[in-house]
Amino acid sequence: MSGKNILFLVLLLFIPISIVAHYLKWGELTVFITASLAILPLAAWMGTATEEIAVVAGPTLGGLLNATFGNATELIIALVALNAGLVDVVKASITGSIIGNLLLVMGLSMLLGGLRYKEQKFQPIVARVNASSMNLAVIAILLPTAMKFSSQGISEKTLQNLSLAVAVVLILVYALTLLFSMKTHSYLYEVGIAETVTEETHINKPPNILLWTGVLLVCTLLVALESELLVDSLEVATSQLGLTALFTGVIVVPIVGNAAEHATAVTVAMKDKMDLSVSVAVGSSMQIALFVAPILVLAGLVFGQPMDLNFNPFELVAVAVAVLIANSISSDGKSNWLEGILLLAAYTVLGFAFYFLPVIQGIE
Repeated sequence: MSGKNILFLVLLLFIPISIVAHYLKWGELTVFITASLAILPLAAWMGTATEEIAVVAGPTLGGLLNATFGNATELIIALVALNAGLVDVVKASITGSIIGNLLLVMGLSMLLGGLRYKEQKFQPIVARVNASSMNLAVIAILLPTAMKFSSQGISEKTLQNLSLAVAVVLILVYALTLLFSMKTHSYLYEVGIAETVTEETHINKPPNILLWTGVLLVCTLLVALESELLVDSLEVATSQLGLTALFTGVIVVPIVGNAAEHATAVTVAMKDKMDLSVSVAVGSSMQIALFVAPILVLAGLVFGQPMDLNFNPFELVAVAVAVLIANSISSDGKSNWLEGILLLAAYTVLGFAFYFLPVIQGIE
């Protein structure tokens, strides 16, 4: 058994610990930390189960499965937070997921991969297609905020209707990107397919689809349970840590929800499979922007918690900066350790800005 799997087994102990901490009232901070740790292995096994089922399902259905469940953990956490009325945290988590994947994950992948290999290559045409999709997403989430600032007296209902219309367009675009990547131009994306199954799996032996479907179902239910504990304790716990809801949503929540996926991208980059690493990082950002965010807008209607695409202006600046620098670095289809440092530096600077933002507003 690999060290990673041993670590995940140990982290599973935090599932009962977090539940006990909640019912015995050990404190919101304890519940928040233990629930966060419990989600890490569950997210990892959700990803593994999805990949194993995808092997049996075939490239088309398997690709659709990966595209749908790729950010399932984050979506579950966001849905629980939205149902609890933490709309600002949900919006911040969307921002944080996009910049985290583009800057933190890709940065770590390029840095650690670049330390082993002088220069790594990946498909530039795929990078350009993904860049165009991300540019559309930035424009789409910019419009409601721009309308609010440029039109005085605009009602929340109008912003909500605009956000719903934009959400429908983004979901349609996401569906078309799936058609492009899995059907009409699938040859561009046929990189690292075998590597999406982890080294420990028996590639020559077909996975047990019933077993992995059960694993996916159980992990999904447990993630939902732990997300409830996480969200219930979030406001008090982060306040005790001296963190704001904005910083928590942008930095903390995306790292918890995406940790397993981050590890996968970095691991394959260190094996000189940069095509797959970039696909994981950029593809995840694109899924958040074109699928998860619109789904949350629609879910807000169901939950009775109005969710629009009117973001904090600084969040939009952060997303635009992340997309700009990630696009410029990945456009040539080559990477090295210095480019990884640049992406990590950008993420660090943005992290500091989100941390000190309340102080700056207080001074003003």
